[in-house]
Amino acid sequence: MTVVIRMKRSGRKNRPCYRISVADARSPRDGRTIESLGFYDPISPRPESQVSIDVERARYWLERGAQPSETVRSILKRSGVAVVPAVRPARERPGRKRATKTAERRSAEKGARLAAKAERVGALRKARRAAAKEAVAAKA
Repeated sequence: MTVVIRMKRSGRKNRPCYRISVADARSPRDGRTIESLGFYDPISPRPESQVSIDVERARYWLERGAQPSETVRSILKRSGVAVVPAVRPARERPGRKRATKTAERRSAEKGARLAAKAERVGALRKARRAAAKEAVAAKA
């Protein structure tokens, strides 16, 4: 079970307030939590009343492997909790190593369609030129 430390939104419309909580990563943002660590009120007029967090419990969960969200990470850093930087493994993005039969067939079909279109357009242009020359010859 992956455990995350994230914020749950509360408060009214256009006046957010957040609870900093520990939850299972699969649960929804405002869903079930394991433990509540404190709150964050970004609109509070006094900076000292913006954040209230239980530092000891936050350290406890971080030691157990809980991953904080980016915002919670910065809040914990400001509160004096030593947060281990997020180490994300590099994604392996190999793409296709070799051409498949389907890709080869599709590219051959596309090439054939383009060649047929070029032939049709060329024949149409040739016919228009011939018609224009005949019209000029008929006027003269």
